[in-house]
Amino acid sequence: MKLLRLPRSKVRLGEPLPWNIRDENTRLLLSRGHIVESEELLDALLTRGAFVDIEEARAVAHLADLAEKERASLSALKRPENLFSLWGQSAEEMHQLMAKLPEAPPSPGQITDFASRLIALVDQDVDMALYHMVRQESAHLYYYGYNHAIHASVLCLLMARRLQWPQAKVLSLVHAALTMNMPILQLQGVMAEQDEPMRESQKTQIHAHPELAVQWLTEAGVTDGDWLTAIAQHHEHADGNGYPRGRTDPTDLAVALRVADVFTSKISPRKLRAALPIQEAARQLFREDHGSPLSSAVIKEFGLYPPGELVKLSSGEIGVVMRRTDSVKCPLVAAITDDKGHPTVHTVQRDTSQPQYAIVGPVADKTLVARMPPERIYGYRQLAPAAAQQTGQRPGSPA
Repeated sequence: MKLLRLPRSKVRLGEPLPWNIRDENTRLLLSRGHIVESEELLDALLTRGAFVDIEEARAVAHLADLAEKERASLSALKRPENLFSLWGQSAEEMHQLMAKLPEAPPSPGQITDFASRLIALVDQDVDMALYHMVRQESAHLYYYGYNHAIHASVLCLLMARRLQWPQAKVLSLVHAALTMNMPILQLQGVMAEQDEPMRESQKTQIHAHPELAVQWLTEAGVTDGDWLTAIAQHHEHADGNGYPRGRTDPTDLAVALRVADVFTSKISPRKLRAALPIQEAARQLFREDHGSPLSSAVIKEFGLYPPGELVKLSSGEIGVVMRRTDSVKCPLVAAITDDKGHPTVHTVQRDTSQPQYAIVGPVADKTLVARMPPERIYGYRQLAPAAAQQTGQRPGSPA
């Protein structure tokens, strides 16, 4: 029997020994499976002289190598992290971020970390971010407030970037969108699920939420004046008919926040009402906002037919818009039926700038797409390494 002196680093406290430990004369000191529970026992063992049989050590190492290869093989078979799963997880992550309200609001750093991950997700695929906002049929109404905060933040990001606002201003707006409704996040879910109009007690809570949110954020350590003022004023109107103060001079960030808040609310379904069609929501916004640069920016981002919109083509096919193009009237569409309108197994991409596939108009009945996974529309969309780092995920890690 050939012996090998046992290195201290090979013994894991609290775990079974993978081999027998012997003294220099091959006498058995500790048998395989014994647990070394303390540093003192290990020190005494090593001082006395601890050895393992070379052949036994090689056998254990070989088994460990095989186990590692098996784990690597299984990992390769697992589904890699992808944008679909991350968008699906975002509302629950937002819920966890706000889980200790009102006693312990998230810190400015926690909010910034979440905002950074959300921005990285949007930057991976803006069309998919819009798809997530448009296709909400399967969203659980309990998460309405959390999804609404995310959607408003995404729209604020896209709107402010299109208007070429400075980066610091963009980030203040995104942070404000994530936190504007902190005091009523759960109430929004309750109201989304109820089949009756708003109650007086609920109206009181809603009227108070802008200033209460500012109070909570200030107590949590937020010092960004633009962020806080945008929240305080995001329900104010230039005509003085807003709340809570009836101001006539809301800041541009507050106005942008209100636009995103109202628009994303209109296109989100509740139990009492269906989501407003994108085209109608855009018309209302343009009319209410008098065609300002903000409403124009929103309309340009979504386009006439945004990702997620169900449309009929001149070919007779029905499809789902998957990508915007330079022309607001001619997006790329994933056809999900044949030319008779019958559902098909395979998705075919159509360029609607070609006359034979031109869009005839939107389809009101969303039954075909209500439960359709986005993978059917986009194919499998893996998370890129850069975004994986931003979102705290390992590229290729399981969803």
